[in-house]
Amino acid sequence: MHLIETMAYANATPWHGLGNKLPAKSAISVWAKQAGMEWNIQESPVYFQASEGASHTAFNEQKVLYRSDTGEALSVVSQRFQVVQPRDVLEFYRDLTKAHGFTLETAGVLKGGRKVWALAKTNMSANIKGNDTLNGYLLLATGCDGTLATTAQFTSIRVVCNNTLAIALKDGTAAVKVPHSTTFDPKAVKQQLGLSSASWTDFIYQMKKLSERKVKSNEAEAFVSSLLTDPAAKFTNERAVKKILELYDGHGRGADLASSKGTAFGLLNAVTEFVDHERRARSTDYRLDSAWFGAGANLKNGALDQAIALIA
Repeated sequence: MHLIETMAYANATPWHGLGNKLPAKSAISVWAKQAGMEWNIQESPVYFQASEGASHTAFNEQKVLYRSDTGEALSVVSQRFQVVQPRDVLEFYRDLTKAHGFTLETAGVLKGGRKVWALAKTNMSANIKGNDTLNGYLLLATGCDGTLATTAQFTSIRVVCNNTLAIALKDGTAAVKVPHSTTFDPKAVKQQLGLSSASWTDFIYQMKKLSERKVKSNEAEAFVSSLLTDPAAKFTNERAVKKILELYDGHGRGADLASSKGTAFGLLNAVTEFVDHERRARSTDYRLDSAWFGAGANLKNGALDQAIALIA
């Protein structure tokens, strides 16, 4: 069962290895076609039948959202729900690619149209140590089934292993989120994001500090165990602990680089690699959904908080 309905990408094959390849700097209309985003979310009233043979009555508090191309139902939402169309997600990047030098790299449809996203490479890039490079990206995603507000966030991708990690914005929040009870205003979102490089500079400063922070093996074990222990259930996911420590101890991609070997940066990357590439998932697309929006994203954010505490 594939969660990713359709997807397109430009340049290198993305970390999840899925999609139709496009020439770099393709037009938004080409992206819409190749990423399967050339349809609209339509609305229909909800009707119910009180008893057999009775006429159908409209339930005015809710509406059905469905796809214009297939007629397939996506969700039942309240009348106040403001739809963000798949094309709006791509259009968000139009001026960013022209004025800010961003380049669209992936876009696609998850869960049959219930979630859509696009990811663009920014012009922000930095070396942590030697050739260990991080590139900055901007992710925009939205959902129409009540599980995801329209979310814009900066993400770093480590070139050596394609690990993804959300970058906190200048005000300390992880992302700009627009609930579907309000209208999505792309201009306001871009203002809130602050497209300057300030948050990127702070993030890279922290990553460099983490690459200088040496970690003893017992400290690494304590770090991973506390991350994967549910205090309420008094349960530790030992299999995951073992896997992350293996990645950290030289089995992860880039684990032997000077920036990572025996450092807090290496520990953080062992967690992000586990979530993005190794964690058990029904399929690659389930893993992507979790790594960006679900339990995987929460695990990575927790690891980042714990790592930052080591250098505080």
